[in-house]
Amino acid sequence: MTDDVTAALTTSSPSTFPTPNRATSQAGSGTANPATAPGRALIIGGGIAGAVTAMALQKAGIEAEIYEAYPSGADDAGAFFLVFANGLEALRVIDAHGPVVANSFPAHRVAFLGDRGENLGERPLAGTEHDARLGPRTLRRATLNRVLHAEAARRGIAVRHGKRLIGAERVASAHGTRVVAAFADGSTAEGDVLIGADGLHSVTRTLIDPAAPRPRYTGRNTVCGYTRAGTAPPTPDAYTMIFGKRAFFGCTPAPDGEVWWFASVPGPELDRSGPAAVTPGAWRQRLGALFDGDHTPAAALVRATAGDRITAANAYDLASTPVWHTDTMVIIGDAAHAAAPHAAQGASMAIEDGIVLATCLRDRPDPPSAFAAYDGLRRERVEKTVAASAAMAAPIGSQAAGRPALRTPERGGGGAGNWLTEYRIAW
Repeated sequence: MTDDVTAALTTSSPSTFPTPNRATSQAGSGTANPATAPGRALIIGGGIAGAVTAMALQKAGIEAEIYEAYPSGADDAGAFFLVFANGLEALRVIDAHGPVVANSFPAHRVAFLGDRGENLGERPLAGTEHDARLGPRTLRRATLNRVLHAEAARRGIAVRHGKRLIGAERVASAHGTRVVAAFADGSTAEGDVLIGADGLHSVTRTLIDPAAPRPRYTGRNTVCGYTRAGTAPPTPDAYTMIFGKRAFFGCTPAPDGEVWWFASVPGPELDRSGPAAVTPGAWRQRLGALFDGDHTPAAALVRATAGDRITAANAYDLASTPVWHTDTMVIIGDAAHAAAPHAAQGASMAIEDGIVLATCLRDRPDPPSAFAAYDGLRRERVEKTVAASAAMAAPIGSQAAGRPALRTPERGGGGAGNWLTEYRIAW
C-alpha cells in the first residue's frame, strides 16, 4: 500500500486537534436552485476525488463532466490503502459506499512487533471501538478508481480521457462569467466552474496561483507488494506493524490468503519522469537486506514476493496551499492539501472534499461564495490532518533497537483518532 496505513494506528487524540466533527454549508433542499447554482462543472482529474465530486454534484442537481489526462485506466495501480469510517460515511451520503465495501476487506485490530519479534501490544483500529461495522476497508487504489468510475458511469456521468489541462481563462457570457479549459490535444471545454481534482502535481493549482507551493518530498519511499508464499502475518484479521531496526514494515492478510505488505524506507526521491531507477527485483533485494537483522516475518515476506508484484513510490506532503480558488476555479483533494500518507486519510479527505464542495455549490448564491464556504468548512480540518500525519512520519525512522518512539497501544488508546474518523457530512 502507500504509507496510507503506516500510522493510522498511532493517531493523536481528539483533544490534540479539536476539529469540528460535522460539516454543513447551510440548510438546503438537497438539490440546487437553478436560478443561482452553476449549470455545468468541468472536473479536471479522473481519480477518486473527481469521480466522487461528479456524483455529489449530480445528486445536488448540477451537471458535471470529468476530464482525465491519461488515455485510460488508473495510475498507481500497485498501491493499496485504507478507507476509514469518515470516508465510507461520506460515500454513503451519495449512495456510493456499496461498491467500495463489496470490493474491499476489513481489519479490526492492529498488532505491534519490535525488531526481535517481541509483542509490543495490540489495539482496535480507529472507528472499530464501538461498532466493528465502522472499521476501515482495505483495497487497491486501482480497484477504488475502477468501482467509483463504474458507479459514475452507471449514473450517466461522462469521462473524457486523454484530456491534459494546459490552461484556463474566464470568459463573459449572457449568463455571467464562465471558464474555458484548454487541453494539450487542442480541444477546449466551457463551463460555469472548473474543479481541479488533478492530484498532487496539480496543473489547476498553478493556474489559480502561479506562486502556489510545490509538494514536499518527505525523504521516504513507500514500497508495497503481494505474496501467497512465505511466513504468514502473526495476527490474522489485523494489520501487523513491525518496527525494524532500519525500516518500518506493515502487512495484513486478504480473505483469499494473499498477504499485502508495505515498507517505509528512507531514501532519495525517485525520478517520476522516466523508467524506474530501481527495479522491483532490486527493491526486493534491498528490503530483504534491511530486514535481515530482525527476527520478524518481514524479510521472508519480501523475499517471497515476485518481482512483478512489487511497486515503489515517493511519499510527499503539501502542508498548506494559501489560495484554493478564484471566482471560477477551485481545487480539492491532493491538489489542495496532501498529507504524508501516515495518517491513512488521503482517500477519505478527497471524498469529503468533493461532497462538501457539492453542498456549497448547491446552497450558496454563486460560485465565489460557494468556494469561500467550502474553504471555510474544510481548511482547518485538512491542514490539521496534514500536520498530524507529518508528526507521525518523523518517529518511524527514530526507533532504537526496535523500540518505537511513537505512541504505543498503551499510550495511544483505542479511541485515538476519533476526531478524524467520526467526522460526518450533513447533506
